[in-house]
Amino acid sequence: MTKKILTVDDQGDIRRLIRMTLEFDGHQVVEAMDADEGLKVARSEKPDLILLDLHMPRVNGIELFQRLSRDAQLSDIPVILLTGSNCADLRRQGQEAGARVFLTKPFNPMQLLDLIDDHAN
Repeated sequence: MTKKILTVDDQGDIRRLIRMTLEFDGHQVVEAMDADEGLKVARSEKPDLILLDLHMPRVNGIELFQRLSRDAQLSDIPVILLTGSNCADLRRQGQEAGARVFLTKPFNPMQLLDLIDDHAN
C-alpha cells in the first residue's frame, strides 16, 4: 500500500537514497532539510510516517520529535529516528523523549522498508 513519507534530514545524499528506495517501493516522498521546514511540511502534508534525523544543525531531531509529539494534529504520526553510529547520547535522549523506533545510518534499504511496513499508519 502506498504511503506518504516525510524525510527530515540535513544531508542531501541521505534524502536521495531514501527517496530512491521509497519511490522504488511505490511510496510518495516529501522532504525537508531541517527541523523548521520539517514541522511545516508535516503540518501541510500530513504524512503517514516521518523519517527524522537526530543530528541536524540549529534544532536537532529530538526537539522536532518533541514538537511533533505535543502537536495534536501530528502526534499520531509514527516517527522513525535515524541515528549515526556516533550519536549514542542523542539516541538516549530520543528514548527519554518517548521514541521507540530507531534506524542506524548507514542502513540497508530493505531494513528501512521493513520498518516502514511495520510502523506506518
